Amino acid sequence: MSSPNNGGCDFVADPRNSALIQPIFWTPQIDPATLPFFPGPKPAGDLSLRADDLHAHAIERGAGLIRLVLRGELYDVSLADGDVTRTLGAFVMFDDLTPDRLTAVERLWHAMFGKRVPPDPRMTPQRRQRARLMLRVFDARLASASYRKIAEHIFPNLSHEAATWDENPVRVTIARLARDGMSYVRGGYRTLLRRPRRAR
Repeated sequence: MSSPNNGGCDFVADPRNSALIQPIFWTPQIDPATLPFFPGPKPAGDLSLRADDLHAHAIERGAGLIRLVLRGELYDVSLADGDVTRTLGAFVMFDDLTPDRLTAVERLWHAMFGKRVPPDPRMTPQRRQRARLMLRVFDARLASASYRKIAEHIFPNLSHEAATWDENPVRVTIARLARDGMSYVRGGYRTLLRRPRRAR
């Protein structure tokens, strides 16, 4: 399902049901951590993966996609073949998100075979905190709050003298948070599905 407005929604969903009562599955094209699996050649060594192994950890399903829980973390995969006896391989598309997809393969491989899972590099504590601030500032602006009033709530221990407010670096910070919050609401939130990238 896809909508160009209100941020878009490039995920699989049943339009007959409210989003509040159904699981949302992002498509592999949008979320590099949603891994497509296909039957592959005989693997090297003793480790292998079959559809039954994935289904054993499934907690939700929808439109060919499966949500797994492994060691307390969630992983989304898609299965293109119903033959549970064949060994599977992850299909990694070569595109702008290939490094992110390889990270997702590595994390799922570790989780599936009981090894220590590397942290997910997409949602760092700093990124989570900034996203929270962005949405708080955006909501306040939507309610017609001024930058200065928002700053008083976001940074209550800082000085916001009226005489120096226009030159205060906090004002620039609040304006940037408002701008980036607007970008998230208009679809930029999907960048949270990817590792942080430096501006070029």
